[in-house]
Amino acid sequence: MTLEKTPPTPPGPPGSSGSPGSSSSSDPAAPYGEGPSGAAPSGAGPSAAALARARRRGSVARFWAQYRTHRAGLFGLAGLALIALLALLAPLLVSGDVASVTDAPGTALEGPSGEFPLGTDQFGRSLLGLLIWGSRVSLTVGLLAAVLSVAIGTLVGVVAGHYGGWFATVVMRITDWFLVMPTLVLAIVLATVMSRSIWTVILAIGVTSWPTTARLVRAQTIAVESRPYIERARALGGGHRHVMTRHVLPNVMPLVLAQTTLGISSAILTEATLAFLGLGDPIIISWGGMLQDAREAGAVSSGHWWYLAPPGIAIAFVALAFTLCGRAIEAVLNPKLGVTR
Repeated sequence: MTLEKTPPTPPGPPGSSGSPGSSSSSDPAAPYGEGPSGAAPSGAGPSAAALARARRRGSVARFWAQYRTHRAGLFGLAGLALIALLALLAPLLVSGDVASVTDAPGTALEGPSGEFPLGTDQFGRSLLGLLIWGSRVSLTVGLLAAVLSVAIGTLVGVVAGHYGGWFATVVMRITDWFLVMPTLVLAIVLATVMSRSIWTVILAIGVTSWPTTARLVRAQTIAVESRPYIERARALGGGHRHVMTRHVLPNVMPLVLAQTTLGISSAILTEATLAFLGLGDPIIISWGGMLQDAREAGAVSSGHWWYLAPPGIAIAFVALAFTLCGRAIEAVLNPKLGVTR
């Protein structure tokens, strides 16, 4: 038997699949990991986490580029940065015994001087040191109370807007009851019933100022759930939790962020009011507590303006700074508002 030889296959044109040199691994001109067309093979590109980080960085960059166009927002941000820096450096700038009554460095109710730029209080303590140290408490109470308030309002608003029906009706009637009740009166009641501490003030402010956020978030949730991609998510088997956490919550977060910045200023003012009424912690130094001490010392009737002016100006300045930042954030996230720059 005679075996027939298979004739050799003639070499094809360069780049054809049959050519020995067409493989990307043997082509020195092709980039590493790429085929003849220059496209990266599956699995060789950036991961999903890297793409998500890149999108977040791009979103932050676009947000900052638009935020910088608002001069009022930049002024508020600079003011907040200054106050926050003073609060963080307070242990280095002021001695720890600044609140001590027995070791006060000056005499009672001294006017502004080189040694005491803002004067002294009724015990001879430096008002500048008290002002710097009190910024820590005022900012902490404002931030935590605003976060608690917005968290409660966001939870109530998303749940009520998502489920609807009789459940939403009951929840919103409770919200309306809290909304028509004076926030300050409810906070005073809670601060009076509970023990006098900074956590009581935070809780009193947080649980009484959430209704406005709840109504805004509920309206935004209803608008988001009417969009077609929510129906597609439900058709593909997405449950209530998936729809609320993956689709609704990310779309209401810009509103929540703007509401938080606006709520911080209100929380700081409410804390100052509670402290001025004597419902705060008497051991902790705060701007509202300084105003309460000034009232008790008779600074209003005796004309000791340096005792009243510094904490009052500080409260007004921080509240204004947070308000300007909140309005700028609202304008960036929702240009239809038409907020002036």
